[in-house]
Amino acid sequence: MIETASQVLKGIHVKDLVDIVILTVMISALLVWFKKRASRFVLIGISVLGVIYFLARSFHLYLTTQVLHGFFAIFLFVVVVIFQEDLRRLFERLALIGPFGKSRRINDPDRADRSDAIVGAVENMARKKIGALIVIKGRDPLDRHLTGGVALDGLVSQPLLESIFDPHSPGHDGAVIVEGPRISRFGCHLPLSTSADTTGRRGLRHTAALGLAERSDALCIVCSEERGTISIARGETIETLSRAQDLRDILKGVTGQEPASRKTSWVGTWLRKNTREKAIAFGLACLLWVMFGYQREPVYREFPVPIEYANVTGDIVIEEAKTPFIRVVLAGSPHSFDLINPQQLKISLNMSQVREGSQEMMLTRDMVRGLPSDLTVASMTPVSVTVSARRLVNAVLPVEVVTKGKPPDRIAITKITVHPSTIQVLLPQGPQAGRPPLQTYPVDLSQIRESTSLEVPLLLPPNIVFAKDKKPVVRVTVTVRARRP
Repeated sequence: MIETASQVLKGIHVKDLVDIVILTVMISALLVWFKKRASRFVLIGISVLGVIYFLARSFHLYLTTQVLHGFFAIFLFVVVVIFQEDLRRLFERLALIGPFGKSRRINDPDRADRSDAIVGAVENMARKKIGALIVIKGRDPLDRHLTGGVALDGLVSQPLLESIFDPHSPGHDGAVIVEGPRISRFGCHLPLSTSADTTGRRGLRHTAALGLAERSDALCIVCSEERGTISIARGETIETLSRAQDLRDILKGVTGQEPASRKTSWVGTWLRKNTREKAIAFGLACLLWVMFGYQREPVYREFPVPIEYANVTGDIVIEEAKTPFIRVVLAGSPHSFDLINPQQLKISLNMSQVREGSQEMMLTRDMVRGLPSDLTVASMTPVSVTVSARRLVNAVLPVEVVTKGKPPDRIAITKITVHPSTIQVLLPQGPQAGRPPLQTYPVDLSQIRESTSLEVPLLLPPNIVFAKDKKPVVRVTVTVRARRP
């Protein structure tokens, strides 16, 4: 057992740790979501089906595996339909991660005054039993949850809040939206909560406050018109405060006025919350990695890999090797082969020190390019290739115009010229190379009706290179005259 555990630990790489961390975060988020938003019996049922599916695959129960495949596909569709609001909120939260989601709070000395203004207004309205609903926006967007309302864009102050919620004001039945230091809208209608057991006998304002708190990270403050109490809705809970000072402490945390000793990084805050779920998620992530990610024995697969010649100088031409493909055997885990693109595999031969003539070059494993870091080269066949190199010399070759067909009966061709008439090229040195002329693609004389000039491509013989790799433009001029009847 200890030896097996030691082998597993030795097989862990940095990428595996990243895999485990990402999977832990995803599983813990799913567990916390089920804990808060869904029935635990649903989670237990899914876990039981997951165990059955794993056992069915392990014992190769084809029919059971296929049935569970179909069930999970339908189940995912049902989850998306039922929990579409939660999924939408999740994607909105993901969009706020990073530089776009950083807190915009600044050290503004007026923040404490604004908190005092909200606390003073709420305390005064609660004493007079005036109903009020104040929403302090967090990081989540609220526009899709709000209906109605009037734009205001005014600084938060106690007289302004009390005037908005005055029973004679047309907007007193709606909610006030506070964004930073300003009131952006008033008279807004919020979505109602469906948790009747949580709201209990509270009024419509409490139900609306909890409804928005369930759908966003906003803080909702409610003044009861009947009982004169102050309630706070955040997350998925609503609580009644015993004194106004509690509201002041809560607003300090929201507006960034908490003491510096209480400020911690978001990583530390995340680690301290839902510790049990995170521990379970870490254990499940490690178990999944051992079952699916860890491979005790490597898998071997063979690929035909072409040879490419690198660092070839301009005056050297390399003839194609007799063995253009090398059989390369790669070793690694099965999921590592899913990341490989066989079209990108190359064996790169460094030709900077190649000499003229035929020579044998040894192939080493580090010459293989396009290989993922998870895979290693087990073997190569053959282990060497024969390469023939020839040095090129300057030569000037004439250009020969090739024609086909005959001109029409009433047309006589008087002259065919080509420009340029000679082209400078690079040829392999030696008498066997010869000095063949450069021929053009055939010019169809049957299509000639009048004197014309046209560009014609060249038919390139093998082992010929143009100077500076620039292919010249050849222009053929055909001069004609009409035949006498």
